[in-house]
Amino acid sequence: MRIVYQGFFNWYVLFLVGCKIYITFADNQTSPHIMLKQFISLSFLCFFGLVANAQVNNAAVMARKQIPVVCYHQIRDWRPKDRKGDKDYIIPPAAFKEHIKMLADSGYHTILPDQLYDYLTKGTPLPSKPIMLTFDDTDLDQWEVARPELKKYGFKGVYFIMTVPLGKKHYMSKEQVKQLSDEGNVIGCHTWNHSNFKHFTGKDWEIQLDKPTKLLEQITGKPVKYFAYPFGVWNAQGLPELHKRGFKIAFQLADKRYPQDPLMTVRRILDSGFWTTKTFSNSVRHSF
Repeated sequence: MRIVYQGFFNWYVLFLVGCKIYITFADNQTSPHIMLKQFISLSFLCFFGLVANAQVNNAAVMARKQIPVVCYHQIRDWRPKDRKGDKDYIIPPAAFKEHIKMLADSGYHTILPDQLYDYLTKGTPLPSKPIMLTFDDTDLDQWEVARPELKKYGFKGVYFIMTVPLGKKHYMSKEQVKQLSDEGNVIGCHTWNHSNFKHFTGKDWEIQLDKPTKLLEQITGKPVKYFAYPFGVWNAQGLPELHKRGFKIAFQLADKRYPQDPLMTVRRILDSGFWTTKTFSNSVRHSF
């Protein structure tokens, strides 16, 4: 469905451009013949842009082999107060470094969301043993530990930023987010304050999606086209809101994809703090 939405959006934008061309030529008293040629050309562009977009369908996306996508949160040593359930989301730095080294030694190549989107929608080839590494919640550990470790192996990552804690203790600053982007990593939206996507109504869409996205685009100077659900949870009713805002892919956690909208329910696995390097390797190879 997102492809169709985007196609109609493109058509609408081009239509507005066409109106502007018409008004400009009319104001300049350009001949009707030239104006007609401009409109015909623009109409064909609109039509074929819509057709090209509509050709990609959900069944084709579902049929393509899934690519491993790994999700990280905090990268730090466990503390006595950490609950057992929390430790799935907290990986000690030594374990993280071992896992990233294993990926490099095993010949994995990190990819970014634009590559994944082109692969899923058009079958564009990916490098051998592709994998995507994603980081949620804006934690400072990701800057201090993950960034240098990824750089060591020439890896790139995707950082899903929750904007409310930017610049606060234990979180990244705006300047650090911009530098991550400038270094070739991708910055995505992770809402304003990590609220549950399934509960969004009314003004929540503006507060949790529009404003954070606009802020991240101001920080990076680049469009923000990718989204990760807080807690990995989503509902089908909310997916049109992502389409309306032009998001290309949204990432959940390990639940099944939604066949009616697989681009908005791309799966990820957590690299659990309990996992050995061997367990992590097996999970990457067999979970997708």
